[in-house]
Amino acid sequence: MKKTILLLAFLLFIFSCSDRDKDGQAPTEKKYETKNVVLLVVDGPRISETWEESTKKNIPNRVSLLSQGVFISNFKNNGTTSTNPGHSAMCSGVYENIKNNGTELPGYPSVMQQWLKYTGAAKTKAWIVSSKDKLEVLNNCKQVDWKDKFQPSADCGVSGNGSGYRADDVTISRVKNIMGQYAPNIIVINLKDVDSYGHANNWNAYINAIKTTDASIKEVWDHIQSLPAYKDKTTLIVSNDHGRHLDANGGFAEHGDSCNGCRHIEFFALGPDFKKNTTISTGNYEQIDIASTIAELLGVPLQYAKGKVIKEVFK
Repeated sequence: MKKTILLLAFLLFIFSCSDRDKDGQAPTEKKYETKNVVLLVVDGPRISETWEESTKKNIPNRVSLLSQGVFISNFKNNGTTSTNPGHSAMCSGVYENIKNNGTELPGYPSVMQQWLKYTGAAKTKAWIVSSKDKLEVLNNCKQVDWKDKFQPSADCGVSGNGSGYRADDVTISRVKNIMGQYAPNIIVINLKDVDSYGHANNWNAYINAIKTTDASIKEVWDHIQSLPAYKDKTTLIVSNDHGRHLDANGGFAEHGDSCNGCRHIEFFALGPDFKKNTTISTGNYEQIDIASTIAELLGVPLQYAKGKVIKEVFK
């Protein structure tokens, strides 16, 4: 009898150990249908030319897709309203005023790095695919325990950081090829044309870029739904790194201060675990909440992040 009790105790111990990850932590319970997350960042549109334009004529695809998704109307960047700091905040869940030229790593690991460590997946299962070369810094960080470790794959700019920007249609093509070849579980996409034409002070090209990126969002979603590895088990989140100055603050050509035009950005999402045909106008939601929400969907514990899970978007 004593031997039987000891054997049962030993088996219970072995079972308990096997239900933990390699760091000894019990894995987060998998509660959601989402197996993959795509974060698509449209770089630098003002909300006044997208969701707050009276007829929404510049974003017809998002308007149509809203029947399948959820939009937060008061979403904010409460950090530095520039490209690299904005993308870093979405990926790490921490606001930092890092350099905007690609010469400074984020201070903290991204949700991609943490997911790669937690799952032990190959680096080709997490990607940064960016029209702007400087965003390659998102695949690393300065934090000593994470620097140069668990780095996601990157396809940025012409051929990496320092090589120059590339057109958005090239980036969309690369995204589709990467999905087909590697079937990654996390992809962060940057589309830069809206921001580039804004800085060029070219109103017509800026508006046309907003329309083109809107079409690209539908193209990506349709591609997701066409692939067995992604169909009905992928969440697409669309957001912005920053907006642009209000006309009273100098107009659409620039950004970077704390005016509402720079801070007010979009959160639009589609996925099997999110509400449909829903606009949320209450609550206090912001850029750093994106990392925590991605981590929640994928069941990975997240260190360092200061944001919260956006529970209101879930069914």
